[in-house]
Amino acid sequence: MAELSMAEFRSILGRIDGRGYKAYKDIQRHSLRVGNICIHFDHVQGDPFASPSVFRISVPQSFPKEFWNSRHRRVAIEDMVERKAHGLCVKRSSHRGIGSSGYIGFPRPGQEILERSVLRLFPDRTELRVFVGLPAAGRRILSSEAWKIVVEDLPFIARNSLYRKNYTEDEVRERLQLADGQEFIRSNLDRLGLVAFVANGSILPRRSGVDQRPMSADRAVAFKSPPEFEIEIELPTGRSIRGMGIKKGITLIAGGGYHGKSTLLEAVQLGIYNHVAGDGREFVITNPTAVKIRAEDGRRVASVDISPFIYDLPSGIDVKRFFTEDASGSTSMAANMIEAIEAGSTFLLIDEDTAATNFMIRDARMQRLVKKEPIVPLIDRARELYEKFGVSMMVVIGGAGDYLDVADSVIMMEDFVPYDVTDEAKVIVEKMPTGRRDEPPFPMEPVRERVPLPSGFDPSKGKKEEYVKVRSMGALQFGGEIVDLSAVETIVSIGQVNGIGNAMLKLLRDRWIDGRRKIREILEGMEEELMGKTLDVLFRGYVSPTIEEFRMLELAAAINRLRTLKIRF
Repeated sequence: MAELSMAEFRSILGRIDGRGYKAYKDIQRHSLRVGNICIHFDHVQGDPFASPSVFRISVPQSFPKEFWNSRHRRVAIEDMVERKAHGLCVKRSSHRGIGSSGYIGFPRPGQEILERSVLRLFPDRTELRVFVGLPAAGRRILSSEAWKIVVEDLPFIARNSLYRKNYTEDEVRERLQLADGQEFIRSNLDRLGLVAFVANGSILPRRSGVDQRPMSADRAVAFKSPPEFEIEIELPTGRSIRGMGIKKGITLIAGGGYHGKSTLLEAVQLGIYNHVAGDGREFVITNPTAVKIRAEDGRRVASVDISPFIYDLPSGIDVKRFFTEDASGSTSMAANMIEAIEAGSTFLLIDEDTAATNFMIRDARMQRLVKKEPIVPLIDRARELYEKFGVSMMVVIGGAGDYLDVADSVIMMEDFVPYDVTDEAKVIVEKMPTGRRDEPPFPMEPVRERVPLPSGFDPSKGKKEEYVKVRSMGALQFGGEIVDLSAVETIVSIGQVNGIGNAMLKLLRDRWIDGRRKIREILEGMEEELMGKTLDVLFRGYVSPTIEEFRMLELAAAINRLRTLKIRF
């Protein structure tokens, strides 16, 4: 990449002023230095209505190494800088012609603290990647406006966000202490025998289904642990934090409608991610392998051994290699559960509101009435899953009291306040037997791991050998196929979906999907590469600000929902 002098850059803009938009390509793969700020023109759009250009802005590294000498610290500092840079981009972005002319920016960070391809701390520099809409009037180049963006706006954003001096000592210290505390609790959950921790004072409800900011303090009920579940954790800073420790095993969340059961489950579900200060869920910390299991009518299932839950289907359907283009509620839940365990999950979350009833429970009356039932309900596998395979569960239950028989802990939500009713539940179980019988016809065996075949992955579309496009947070286009991710509730951003699509391409390019490696082995290889490097490895060519950190469990969910997937055991 050749570095232009200021005079050379001015000369190019003067030469192409008023010409057709494609003439902007003359600056592509060049860079410009403005003082000690370097601007790299990695990709220049060919039309003002096309996706904006991608520029990198780099400055000499000014953050001391101890601020980012571990991954969780680096991500925390990068997140801090990204948020300031985003606000400055919004201020300097303005309409300067047709299409995206004058736009400067990148996707707005959400409530989660995630690694993003927007910004990277390197030992020698801090680098911001932004979209820039190069200005045009009627598809004719506006050089004077382009000059202002490149020479004035972008350096302004860099000077006021990318240097250590833009952040107070208190601001940086609080960021790092929060990150250290979150990492400390998460890394110690297993040692403490927990699958989740919810700090006292947490604000769990959100403003709305489309606004993940915390509900206002005058409306929300701050979380307070029942005394029986309350534990104290001393953080590395010396600060102690108290809250509810959710133990390994089977935990039921009971209570009436609209009393906060699902709100608690959703907070625990997203406790797999760290959250920003002020979110209310900063210290809701969950086992990083947690997966929400739900019914998913209509999903495709590719050769999954669902026999632990469904062992005898009509027409001789092979449940050990179960395949369908249109799963029912119960078969989709069985497949979702087996796939999650195969991908490495040891903590499953279930809400009866989004579950298939016949997969969850069959009471004594239905057992007596229906003699030919191929489903082994989850209630009859729950203890076995935990005691034999170490898979814990948190289940929201409002109507199926039979689950009290298998629970280790029972939490009652009443007016958004949790109470320990485990002992009361045990008394009820003793005094009111359900009369149902356990239904497993055979012990559960370890999950059969599958091998995806490369012939099941075709990323091409038309003349393009690789085509990945994010349709929405719940839809990824991979080649000619749309992967439906709408039921994967742990996906929180479009950037994660984009990352998953790029990861699938990389797995094919690097021949990780070779017809020999099992899914778990493939996921572990990808995770090791991402943890050892950064999200930048997912790009081919220039790096754009489009990808956010995702878990291997969500990558597995996308692979399993690819409608062309082919499997062998």
